[in-house]
Amino acid sequence: MARSLDGLVFVPVADQAPGQVGRQTRFAYHEQDGRVWAEYAGGDVARGYLVGTRAGDSIDFRYVQLRSDGTTASGHCTSLVTDLPDGRLRLVETWTWESQEGSGTSVVEQLPLG
Repeated sequence: MARSLDGLVFVPVADQAPGQVGRQTRFAYHEQDGRVWAEYAGGDVARGYLVGTRAGDSIDFRYVQLRSDGTTASGHCTSLVTDLPDGRLRLVETWTWESQEGSGTSVVEQLPLG
C-alpha cells in the first residue's frame, strides 16, 4: 500500500529557472481519499497551490502560483511517488506550463524527519 503524503513536506533537489520553484521552496502536502493538495512558497514563489488526485503511485494535479515579482503562472503536472533508501519519499514530476511556454521534469524529496 502506498504511503500517504498527508502532513509531509517536500523540497526540490535542484533550482529551476528564475521565477519557478527552487531549493528554497517548500511544499506542504495533504492527502485524503485519493485527493491531494499542497501549499508552497519560498525563493521566487510568494505563494502557490496545487490540487489533484492520486491513484496508487501516480499523482495528477494542476498548480497555480504567485511569484515574488507579482506575476502569476499555472500548469499541469504528473508525479510518480517513489521510495528513497532511507525511507523518505521522492516525487518525480513531469510538468507543463499552461499560462506560458515551457515544460520539463523535476524531483522533490521529503525533508528528513527530525
